[in-house]
Formats: sequence, structure tokens, C-alpha cells
Amino acid sequence: MITAAQMRAARALLGIDQRQLAELSGVSLPTIQRMEASEGNVRGVVDTLTKVVEAFDAAGVELIGENVRSVGNGRGVRFKIPRTPNGGTD
Repeated sequence: MITAAQMRAARALLGIDQRQLAELSGVSLPTIQRMEASEGNVRGVVDTLTKVVEAFDAAGVELIGENVRSVGNGRGVRFKIPRTPNGGTD
């Protein structure tokens, strides 16, 4: 699941606005606005949520779920570890 706060933080990390996220994900701007205005976990059609998560992933942002190994204990976002051409990490 993704939270509205994660969406806003991920956009900020990428330096994009809601319109750009809508274009990257193939989701309408009003839907992005509605998702980000929600409280807690974003609710919506699974396909729509998947498109947004995949857009962040393609842009290089990793969404950190609750209780997932991370420096902190809460939810958040971070850049993914860069991969070398042979599939390893730098």
C-alpha cells in the first residue's frame, strides 16, 4: 500500500508536480489530486495504485512500507540502490 504522504514525498524527491506524476503514471490529474488529498493509505482501484507505484519505481524511487528494513521504523521513500550493467550494486 502507499500513503498520501509517501506520494507527496516521492514527488518532492523527484522534483515533479502532480501534473507530471499524472503523465508519468497514465493516471488523470484529478485522480492524483484525490489520492494525495486522502488520509493514511491511499484507497482506489488497484490498477491505478499500481500505475502510480510503477511510475515511481521507473523514476528510481523506492517506497518503503511499514516494518520493512530501513534506517527508520516508519514509512517513507528513498532512491533505489543503483545497479551496474551486470545487475550488481555499485
